[in-house]
Amino acid sequence: MTVWRPPQQIRVKVIGLAWRKDQLLAAEVEDDSGRIKGVRPLGGSIEFGETREEALHREIREELDTEIRIVGPWHLLENIFEHHGAVGHEFIFAAEIELADASLYERDEIRYSELDETAATARWFGREALRGAGLDLYPTGLETVLSRWRD
Repeated sequence: MTVWRPPQQIRVKVIGLAWRKDQLLAAEVEDDSGRIKGVRPLGGSIEFGETREEALHREIREELDTEIRIVGPWHLLENIFEHHGAVGHEFIFAAEIELADASLYERDEIRYSELDETAATARWFGREALRGAGLDLYPTGLETVLSRWRD
């Protein structure tokens, strides 16, 4: 198991908000013991010289081996958080996307590997299912911009 700690620098990331009706595609986030503590939409860091659009296309292609279409406006979140005693700081650009590979919408569980070959699992999560399971949605503040989940 890989023990992750946030880097001690500000990171700029992108995440794609893929929907299946009112369910959001998100990867499981584990604590150090391997317990699932929350979920986070797929995406990753913006590389130097790369636009947010290029980064989002690249990240989803790397993770799910599919192209995407960005279909919604960009949202910007600032996330300062603590993970097992280490402080992290990131800015996250989030946009709604459509996946070109339609078969991904039919799968309840999507297993993939991160670039470092860490195994990961993404699933489609409804708002109430997350709450019922006691899982957090990351990054903090994301739920406030999810128009499909507004009360």
